[in-house]
Amino acid sequence: MIVAKTIAQTRQHIVGARAVGKTIGCVPTMGGLHAGHLSLIRRCRQECDFAVVTLFVNPTQFAPGEDLDNYPRSFEADAKMCREIGVDLIFAPDNRQMYPGENLTWVNVEKISSGLCGASRPHHFRGVCTVVAKLFHIVTPDIAYFGQKDAQQLSLIRRMVADLNFSVEIRSCPTVRDKDGLALSSRNQYLTAQERQQAVCLYRALNHAREIIASGAQNAAAVIAAMTEIVEQSSHARIDYISIVDNELLQPVELINRPVLVALAIHFGSTRLIDNIVVEPPAAKR
Repeated sequence: MIVAKTIAQTRQHIVGARAVGKTIGCVPTMGGLHAGHLSLIRRCRQECDFAVVTLFVNPTQFAPGEDLDNYPRSFEADAKMCREIGVDLIFAPDNRQMYPGENLTWVNVEKISSGLCGASRPHHFRGVCTVVAKLFHIVTPDIAYFGQKDAQQLSLIRRMVADLNFSVEIRSCPTVRDKDGLALSSRNQYLTAQERQQAVCLYRALNHAREIIASGAQNAAAVIAAMTEIVEQSSHARIDYISIVDNELLQPVELINRPVLVALAIHFGSTRLIDNIVVEPPAAKR
């Protein structure tokens, strides 16, 4: 396995792989790898000849006061997992390599970025789209892999790729969950034992939404109210948002008569967790 710290080294190895006809797959991550990341990497390894994993904690997607300084950084453990799973190249740049000076050029996807997480983190997705665009230019993958847990990010990247004519195919992979249903996240390790126990309320609320929509409920506000009641039973939970939006531009809906994204963000102490499911109501299946 190759570990490249610079853009030049990475491009050199990509050119070499392409010269012998290999297809390039890429899994962009911020490190702190867990089973969710590994599911993306396995699929990349299965479908592509040359698997690239990027490990970069991107500072431009964190606002002042967020957890940039405390974000998990475990390069040796991450590299060991990548080596064992068959990754061909890790691209692990530092901040100076990715942002050598003041960054004056940004990628901003409108509409899709304004709601959900974008409402409380208004500069977050500008940083996400910009760094992903940079990584795509450096790695030039044929296919890139992202998890459905970050549904808004996935929608933004798909739209960016379409609007800016990137020659990369975006593959979505299912959310990987713990035994009790909590979506795996690098931030789960911040939770206290009691917070971890209560954090399953996200999955319980989503499942309840799925059940009542399947039973015929179409009023989005009523479904959100039912989810809110479940989350508020957890004493440590503080709601950022609980939303039901269309599955394309992620705009709020009042009537659930087509496939929708049901999404929520909940704080437990200083830890912010997100989760979502896509639900197709009975009316849309006819």
